[in-house]
Amino acid sequence: MSLYNREIEVTLDAVGERLDKALTDTLPELSRMQWQKLIREGHVMIDGERAKPSYRIVGGETLRAAIPEVVEPEIAAEDIPLDIRYEDSDLIVVNKPAGMVVHPSLGHAGGTLVNALLAHCPDLEGVGGERRPGIVHRLDKDTSGLIVAAKHDQALWQLQNQFKQRTVAKVYLALVNGSLQPPEATIDAPIGRDPRHRQKMAVVTSQSGDARPAQTAYRALTYYPEYTFVECRPHTGRKHQIRVHMAYIGYPVVADSLYGRRKDKLGLKRHFLHATELTFHRPSDGAEVRVTAELPDDLAAALAALALLS
Repeated sequence: MSLYNREIEVTLDAVGERLDKALTDTLPELSRMQWQKLIREGHVMIDGERAKPSYRIVGGETLRAAIPEVVEPEIAAEDIPLDIRYEDSDLIVVNKPAGMVVHPSLGHAGGTLVNALLAHCPDLEGVGGERRPGIVHRLDKDTSGLIVAAKHDQALWQLQNQFKQRTVAKVYLALVNGSLQPPEATIDAPIGRDPRHRQKMAVVTSQSGDARPAQTAYRALTYYPEYTFVECRPHTGRKHQIRVHMAYIGYPVVADSLYGRRKDKLGLKRHFLHATELTFHRPSDGAEVRVTAELPDDLAAALAALALLS
């Protein structure tokens, strides 16, 4: 195992926390179990001395850790069925199922959308020169719906520029806890890394940190007892934006284990959030393209169950 040394800054919020938890919050690319193993093997030093996983952060310590370098394997094409909603010589739009990771990462070497796309579009390899060939924007693992991939660098640049300039119209459908009030509004609250839990995002109102402007327009579609079915239109593209914003105003997305209630009586196994519509301009000729994807079976069934109770 190849290791490299790194000096780690632990935030003041971590004072009193166990060392292994503080390190996991600071560098979430390694799991808590991986950090515990590195600590036990003597690869984490505090003020020049070996540490224990149970050590409690005092504040002001100098932490040095020998972190394993991740050697990323070649991305393999995998014959995974794709629900293609639009395709031309420039791009492909796929209706991604919940549970599918977009690109390979630590813990997800295969079975991703990128693996499937490489089997369908072999020329995608190398587009963008990254580990995410052709991927234009993000979609969380447990969020279903529409995602765009570019087939060549020029299309990738043009599509990414459209997202950056906010000319792409994105529509999501969500079910949130509570009776949403007001029925229609725009949430304008900056989002950044949660200073207390580095694996989460949060609305960050202080001037410090990495918070960036974020706006989400929403409109209530249907009210049910204890729930509201909502259309969300994010104007920006921050990580976990809709989930963070809806939780921030007190109406978390149903079954969102990270930002909402860990369990919900509807029995959903993932959060109720679906990317239902994308409108963009085709790179080849500038023509407007609108692509839609209906609610998947699990989310549609949850709504049907609520309708029977109304």
